[in-house]
Amino acid sequence: MHITRRALLTTVGGIAAAATLTSCAGTGGSSAGGGDPKNIRFMSNHPGKSQDLEQKIIDAFVAENPEYSVELIDGGSDYEELAQKFNAQLAGGDVPDIVVASDVTWFPLALNEAITPMDELWSSGKVDSDDYVDTLREDYVFEGKHYGLPYSRSTPLFYFNSELWEKAGLDGAPTTWDEFDEMAAKLLKDNPDVAPLVVPDGSNYLDWYFQGMIWTFGGSYSKEWDMAFTDDKSLEAGRFLAEQVNKGHIKITADPTNEFGTGLAGALLESTGSLGGLKEQAAIEFDTAYLPGPKPGCPTGGAGLAITNKIDDERKASAMKFVEFATNQDNTVTFSQATGYMPVRKSALEHPDEQAYLKDEPRAQTAIDQLAENTQSQDYARCFLPGGGDRIGEGLDRITTGGEDVEKIFEELQKQSQEVYERDIEPKL
Repeated sequence: MHITRRALLTTVGGIAAAATLTSCAGTGGSSAGGGDPKNIRFMSNHPGKSQDLEQKIIDAFVAENPEYSVELIDGGSDYEELAQKFNAQLAGGDVPDIVVASDVTWFPLALNEAITPMDELWSSGKVDSDDYVDTLREDYVFEGKHYGLPYSRSTPLFYFNSELWEKAGLDGAPTTWDEFDEMAAKLLKDNPDVAPLVVPDGSNYLDWYFQGMIWTFGGSYSKEWDMAFTDDKSLEAGRFLAEQVNKGHIKITADPTNEFGTGLAGALLESTGSLGGLKEQAAIEFDTAYLPGPKPGCPTGGAGLAITNKIDDERKASAMKFVEFATNQDNTVTFSQATGYMPVRKSALEHPDEQAYLKDEPRAQTAIDQLAENTQSQDYARCFLPGGGDRIGEGLDRITTGGEDVEKIFEELQKQSQEVYERDIEPKL
């Protein structure tokens, strides 16, 4: 059964349950998981439909290190289902050594000591942490320690139907959301049966895509731990989103990628990790662009690899050896080209195969350029508060598809987020 994002940590009790499960995790002195420390267990949701590719990476690691074995554990269909399964296993003894941890799941795990700080493991394992893209590596910092290494990292991209754009006489993607409003009116006039822009709904990360939009209006979900939903600029962004939906310029839907790929939409907001699938399946010609500004108008996202804290030091060292291998220069090149996720190693961009690929596939270069020019790390209210993304996503659904009042919903989000922070986060900081 598919478990949506709301199935995990959508209530205040979510983090309390996680705390209960991880309270017995200790500081890594046990040998939970048992057996040979060279038997590595890797739990993944296979981001970007990468299960076969992950197995190939595992096979290459074992071929190079025959004294090791690696078991690939299916963590479910998305990041949140994986985190749910991981939390459940923490209550027992047979935990995975490595887990994929997303932008909204790693912090609760770190706060409750379910995953281990990596800095000392980098030193002892001679991991060149400086070779990871700085922006992506620093997304996993809490109290001066790093709790993950970048793996399936992404930003949203603005995908647009090249043929529809050309027929409408539009020159390139919009650089601001006001410009999008004008372009969307023209697209809708020429193509009344086609939505100018489709965006995933609240159960599929609408809260992530709207994060960039709210920044361009000068608003935010929060400024660090200070909630900002009811700030004037935040409300302005919320009203703009509602207006665009009411005008028919933006359609909120559960399956936007399919609608765009079959020609039912002029543009799409989706992850860079959707590029690989769209290249294979889309029946249209399309291009990619930055999310509209003013800059920064785009959040970072995706997931990293984290190491379980409830295992002994030998197992942690083995786990780090595999994490470093899975994200080395060659594997970064292979993984990013196959899935559309961004290269997470600086050296990968210098690899001849990557340079040739980006020359032939400029749509992938868009994400790399945008990372440097149009992004910033996410607001705490979304990615650090338990259930933050789901709570915001539900609120945005009530505004867009439910037609509820922006001020009312944002006031509720302000109050709820503040309560969760004061009860579940502040006492632990």
